Amino acid sequence: MDKKTICSILGPKGGVGKSNVSANLAIALAQMGKRVVAVDLDLGGANLHAILGVKEVRYTLEDLILRKVKTLEETAIDSGFKNLRVICGGTDVHNIANISFQQKVKLINHIARLDCDVVILDLAAGSSYNVVDFAFIANRNLLVTTPEVTSLMKVYTFIKSAVFRLLTVVFREAKVVELLDIVERAKDVTANPHLKSIESVLNEAEKISPKAVAFARKKLSGFIPDIVINRVQSKNDAQVGTVVSKLLKDYVGIESNVLAYIPEDEAVKKAIFTLKPVMATSPQSEFSKSILKIAASLIT
Repeated sequence: MDKKTICSILGPKGGVGKSNVSANLAIALAQMGKRVVAVDLDLGGANLHAILGVKEVRYTLEDLILRKVKTLEETAIDSGFKNLRVICGGTDVHNIANISFQQKVKLINHIARLDCDVVILDLAAGSSYNVVDFAFIANRNLLVTTPEVTSLMKVYTFIKSAVFRLLTVVFREAKVVELLDIVERAKDVTANPHLKSIESVLNEAEKISPKAVAFARKKLSGFIPDIVINRVQSKNDAQVGTVVSKLLKDYVGIESNVLAYIPEDEAVKKAIFTLKPVMATSPQSEFSKSILKIAASLIT
């Protein structure tokens, strides 16, 4: 890798195994010789350190936000695994979950300066502004979902929310109010069926400011999420990734890549029960093998 890889792990809804994938992926990359820092950005609901088996936490993200430390680097602690450090989320839900825009920018700048080869960002479930903003600083985005219809629809909702957020930021910087109005109207498809797809939104906006839309298209072209289908149990489950990719392409105009299918594995449940990562308790399990394949794809 010529530059640092910042990989966000996204879970469009809770309960899909996002943090479990984050923790074990960080271990896999560290085992491959990469210097890894796993950052728990599930603001207000941090549990990454527990999955990694870390019991004592000296510093957290909250300490940087509250200026108890000068750099994020100071909050990185040893995970117990070679080449892997972890930065824990805050314990005070109010302080850490409701950070200001200025605090968010500060945190983003500190993440970019971490001394490592790979940064794993374990983000909160859902599509809040915090989640979307942190996802856009990554050069790789892994969307973890399960084959259930509700989970798959949340993937679509998340990506659409992310695109709307990006368009809002770009159009606000362009200082053209009419463009922002188009984005707002597009959120109500029933009232504005002609703005059903992101392409139709861009086409409408292009009539007002071709320059702003050209910049927005350039930004969107760099957002290509990798989809990870977790807890696969059947052949039908293994086909849903293609369906999701087509949905994103047709209605959101976003290219995506089905990176991996992770099978349902009893080893995961056993590891969670013992508060140890699967890569440590069952390195030969199907889950661990899938994680290793994902890790390899990130560093090639």
